[in-house]
Amino acid sequence: MARRPRPKLVTLTDAAAKRVREIMENKGSGFLRVGVKNGGCAGMEYIMDYADAPEPFDEVVEDNGVKILVDAKAVLFLLGSVVDYEITPLHAKFVFNNPNQTDACGCGESVTIIPAIADAE
Repeated sequence: MARRPRPKLVTLTDAAAKRVREIMENKGSGFLRVGVKNGGCAGMEYIMDYADAPEPFDEVVEDNGVKILVDAKAVLFLLGSVVDYEITPLHAKFVFNNPNQTDACGCGESVTIIPAIADAE
């Protein structure tokens, strides 16, 4: 029986990829690191950073010309997420559109995320 294709762990919109590439060129970094950490009033916060190389157990995803690192502990929390870059008259920021997110605090800085269920097929 053929296995169905795995969804990409994390993807970037064109706007997010363009902004990440601009920042990475200025910093001289080769990877975008995304993940989650405990914190905030809703329980978790998204994190983004830049890295020169993967850490042990990192998942490496390439999307839209960007190499993305995801810590193994964050995989089930971020599975299927799309990172966008929004520009409004009041701010410019990266935004996670995560199908596993169930709630967010009023200020938008922290979220509640239910881990994705691993497919047994």
